[in-house]
Amino acid sequence: MVAVAEAMALIKRGTEEILLEDELIDKLKTGRSLRIKAGFDPTAPDLHLGHTVLINKLHQFQQLGHEVLFLIGDFTGMIGDPTGKSTTRPPLTRDEVIENARTYEKQIFKILDPEKTLVMFNSSWMNEMSSADLIQLAARQTVARMLERDDFSKRYKAGQPIAIHEFLYPLIQGYDSVAMKADVELGGTDQKFYLLVGRELQKQYGQKPQTVITVPILEGLDGVQKMSKSLNNYIGINDAPDDMFGKLMSISDDLMWRYFELLSFRPMSEIEQFRKDIEAGKNPRDVKFLLCEEIVSRFHDAQAATRARENFITRFQKGAMPDDMPEVTLSASEGALAIANLLKDAGLTQSTSESLRMIKQGAVKIEGEKLTDSKLTIPAGTSHVFQVGKRRFARVTVE
Repeated sequence: MVAVAEAMALIKRGTEEILLEDELIDKLKTGRSLRIKAGFDPTAPDLHLGHTVLINKLHQFQQLGHEVLFLIGDFTGMIGDPTGKSTTRPPLTRDEVIENARTYEKQIFKILDPEKTLVMFNSSWMNEMSSADLIQLAARQTVARMLERDDFSKRYKAGQPIAIHEFLYPLIQGYDSVAMKADVELGGTDQKFYLLVGRELQKQYGQKPQTVITVPILEGLDGVQKMSKSLNNYIGINDAPDDMFGKLMSISDDLMWRYFELLSFRPMSEIEQFRKDIEAGKNPRDVKFLLCEEIVSRFHDAQAATRARENFITRFQKGAMPDDMPEVTLSASEGALAIANLLKDAGLTQSTSESLRMIKQGAVKIEGEKLTDSKLTIPAGTSHVFQVGKRRFARVTVE
């Protein structure tokens, strides 16, 4: 086992909160392999880089010699996580949950070591629970405690309905920790309430309570909102190498450091040296190349990453993309900007009519991809590289 101080330094990297840190240190001092739990509801077939912030942390625990319990919530997935929802989430069918779960198993082993990972399904113990058992479980928490959950509290105060089965979700997720005898549970900051319920239930069932570790929510390509498929600001881990590389290159130079900390496996000392190199005059693009190649290599291979970089250079740099590309910030008073207006306001065209003409001629590109939709609107909270003709470039952020 790695020394406790060294282990804690690695665990703390990119961590939002550890409850309780002293307890975790005591567990590490025992020298035994800890049972590290993380649960995912298979509500969609594909994972994106936002999900991997947590999976990367599991990978770090494996490096430290601990056992990862990767829980696929096939039972809770049919209830639907109410986190961040103002209305009751429609439940998935059993077939949908099973199909999505299959894809999760394939995807997680692009990061985790299969030999040190135990994949579990909470249906294996929940299907054995009788209605009487479930009532007994429900008796261990009060309605007042459930309403401490921010999402429930807001809906209750707004007079929006909360279905009884939604109260069962945190109870079942918490009971998973009892069934799995977890020493540590990881989750996003939005899952803290659930993780603490698991800790409380373990105490009530006579177990030593799990340490709770929360990790940050990764911002999407816009650098503002959380990475999400519904917001179209995500990078899927099944994306093609060129797409993955191009999307990563589109993030702002400031956001690049956040991605390095949460997604890269490089030592923080090396990342800090990158910062110093840029302060000394190195082009941030060259450092971003290293991040892109690392991520593409992880989900494809080194050869694919090299080809993606070469293809990117061919599409952009050999197309005379300037090193000192203008950066423009535009305001969208109605939540989005029409593409014709954006090009004009960014100084890439002289008028909206010229914008429309250039689009029609196929002379406008977004992130290197030719634009054909003259009615396209660019939502607030996004940032992209726009090109008109061969020589006019600008990175435009819409606020």
